[in-house]
Amino acid sequence: MSDDVKQIEVAMIGAGPSALAAAVYTSRENIQTVLFEKGVIGGLAAITDKVDNYPGFDEGIEGMELAQKLQNQAERFGAVIELAEVSNIERNESGRIKLETSSGVYEAGAALIATGSDYKKIGVPGEQEYYGRGVHYCATCDGAFYKDKKLVVVGGGNSAAQESLFLTRFASEIVILIRSDWRASEVLVEEVEAHEKIKVIKHVTTQEIVGNEEKKVNKVLAKNTETDEQIEIETDGVFVFVGLLPNTQFLAHTDIELDEIGFIKTDAGLRTSVEGVFASGDVRSGATMQIASAVGEGATAALKIREYLEDQARQATSSV
Repeated sequence: MSDDVKQIEVAMIGAGPSALAAAVYTSRENIQTVLFEKGVIGGLAAITDKVDNYPGFDEGIEGMELAQKLQNQAERFGAVIELAEVSNIERNESGRIKLETSSGVYEAGAALIATGSDYKKIGVPGEQEYYGRGVHYCATCDGAFYKDKKLVVVGGGNSAAQESLFLTRFASEIVILIRSDWRASEVLVEEVEAHEKIKVIKHVTTQEIVGNEEKKVNKVLAKNTETDEQIEIETDGVFVFVGLLPNTQFLAHTDIELDEIGFIKTDAGLRTSVEGVFASGDVRSGATMQIASAVGEGATAALKIREYLEDQARQATSSV
């Protein structure tokens, strides 16, 4: 083996809740674990203003604090976080997992991909500025903050329809802004348009999300694409549902199988199409996109990785 290649037991790509939870399990069992993170440790959770539905925190917890606690716990058991970007991953002839990263080349006995996903943005002024303070991408996570409040939902697909119906449990009024026409299923459209709390405006583009002096969202500016009419909608919050983008671009030229959207396909044991490579959390096809389930999948993946490494060690011993 080349001296330039660093040898480790387990490599984890990503350092969000799923990978950090997995690292707690592997490191606690003295399995050398290195996490590679190119962005923010904690992933989307870290940039969420408040997490109100994670078990064990009855008053809720700030996303950054939750991420920090997960990081501290993983590092306490010996996990190492490397701030580096992974550009390629493959299984070599010797059965080890080779990773090309911005901090060098590594080989591991097994690897976990937990790079998560990112919400598609509409790219208008105010969207980034008011993220977590009136702009949201997860109804299950943040809908309860808007009891008896007015909301704007942006999107016209199944997720926009489903999440709008969910938000009616809390909000007093919901205005859905659709760029052209519905792309959701007919059954969902009928249910949405019949709901007394929901108003649908089609053929409009969102132009700007505006806040008040307290830096909280208070209105949305939109434009009718057919008449150019300017529309101003007062609101307490905006939920954007225009899709998710899995962070799997670096897998484009690998043997890891992805679904039609780009999420990683796994079996029931969280194994990918490449032996020794596992996936968990929001990057996995079929994931629920919730922190609690991502953490649970991370723990499961860690146990499966341990089993895999033990099996590999037995095979190596029996072949001697």
